Amino acid sequence: MEVETRSPEETREFAAQLARKLQVGDVVLLFGDLGAGKTTFVQGLARGLGVPEECYVQSPTFALINEYPGSVPLFHVDLYRLEPEDVYDLGLEELLERGILVIEWSERLPFPFEKEFRVFLNILSPERRKIIVEEKR
Repeated sequence: MEVETRSPEETREFAAQLARKLQVGDVVLLFGDLGAGKTTFVQGLARGLGVPEECYVQSPTFALINEYPGSVPLFHVDLYRLEPEDVYDLGLEELLERGILVIEWSERLPFPFEKEFRVFLNILSPERRKIIVEEKR
């Protein structure tokens, strides 16, 4: 699946549509340069999963994992500050039993998941993004 968005709001809406297809145990791996819109994409996923608007979705760069309540819990992980060997200590597999996992800076992940959506966010201009989604089940 491939789409071109022309604004952060269009990126959020595309992510919200994808979120409606997700279920407990799914993993969304995000790939893209700094400023590509990874956190904007997660905001859309949260919207699509019914996370209350008063829950401000932001990158968990220092917290490492943020949990958001919705129709299904959303666990937002940021691996930017971690080395691959440190990821094992996060207990990501246990979180999958309870909800959906979305991971920023997925290239630092030292292992694959059984079911995953790989989302590539490519910068075309300050507002436009090309988003490619590959599903592995």
